[in-house]
Amino acid sequence: MDKIIKIYHGSEKVIEQPAFGEGKKNNDFGLGFYCTENKNLAREWAVSSQRDGFANCYTLDTEYLHILNLNSPEYTILNWIAVLVEHRLFSIKTPVARRAKNYLIENFSVNVNAFDVITGYRADDSYFDYAEAFLNNGITVEQLAHAMHLGKLGEQIVIKSPFAFSKLEYQGFDIAENSYYYILRKSRDDEANRLYLKMLEEESDGLYIQDIMRGGISNDDPRIPRNIFK
Repeated sequence: MDKIIKIYHGSEKVIEQPAFGEGKKNNDFGLGFYCTENKNLAREWAVSSQRDGFANCYTLDTEYLHILNLNSPEYTILNWIAVLVEHRLFSIKTPVARRAKNYLIENFSVNVNAFDVITGYRADDSYFDYAEAFLNNGITVEQLAHAMHLGKLGEQIVIKSPFAFSKLEYQGFDIAENSYYYILRKSRDDEANRLYLKMLEEESDGLYIQDIMRGGISNDDPRIPRNIFK
């Protein structure tokens, strides 16, 4: 990561001074300011089917920041999903899913609050559905890892600490027209789901969450895919 990076926050409003402690605590990586280095993705995330939005632009000086990159080879797909189930509200449909949530948090979670900035997958509607399917023993860990690249749904950068917030400098905004960017967003999501359904038609002899729990599988097991962003 460069020392100074340009990031964008998609929103329904202009945000000149992001404030530590604001936002929803049940976001992917907990409380924080969620951004991306991709301006067009920020535009897509900013709009809804009914309204336009804003891609707020900032520079972030990353020098001296403690950064957790969940998409680096150091981490696996199970580190990402463990952080996700710890913060997001999942539909726990079975006893297996209840045990799976606890197992993932106990064995694979990372303390995101110990870092200034987090980089990782963005669990929008599609990604969240894939993660939920895995938690409920519906897809294998290999299928989950493959699904995270479908539709190129995006990587996010999350500002977590007061120190990181102090390193943000507002640069202005672009208007995101819902008539254009919502169509792009929906098309990207539809393509991801189309490829996901196609993947489900193929046989998979990989590891389900129940296999992982029964085998006491840990993060250093070579069968667990590394969480590398493409």
